[in-house]
Amino acid sequence: MKPGAADGSGSATAQAPLTFVGLDFETADHGADSACAVGLVRVAGDRIINREHYLIRPARNSFFFTPIHGITWEHVREKPTFEELWPKIQNLLLGAEFIASHNVGFDRRVLESCCQAAKIPRPEIRFVCTVKLARRLWNIRPTSLSNVCRYLGLRLDPHEALSDAEACAGIVLAARRAGAAI
Repeated sequence: MKPGAADGSGSATAQAPLTFVGLDFETADHGADSACAVGLVRVAGDRIINREHYLIRPARNSFFFTPIHGITWEHVREKPTFEELWPKIQNLLLGAEFIASHNVGFDRRVLESCCQAAKIPRPEIRFVCTVKLARRLWNIRPTSLSNVCRYLGLRLDPHEALSDAEACAGIVLAARRAGAAI
């Protein structure tokens, strides 16, 4: 079935509008509490209504993943901590029905670990995994974010938190156009 086609005819089944947030974290090291960037993309109905990207100063200045995402301690040492950014992040999550991310286990663990380290109650919100969604709907394998975006014709700058979050939002929107229940 082609992306966007619910029954092969090219028309999608009408669904109630949703509000959700595409989310992606980048981490500095192997600790789940080492978020150094977050991208958040808020969707209402079938439109992206807000895009936010924040660099985050983690508790440690050990950066192992710079070769992947390009972020160094020099980029974040003067940036706010997760705790300082939380009101902005929380505001984007308010009223959302779910958070969409690619490989939910990673992003949920980072969010929960950062909340725990900052002594902030973790948000009670459902997560939707775009890996599982892409496998179920389009049988894409391997289900890397790059492969899914290529299949759906979505733009992606890999391991850039805002681009990854926007891609997750785009995958959910494509699934909705295909008539999938989320």
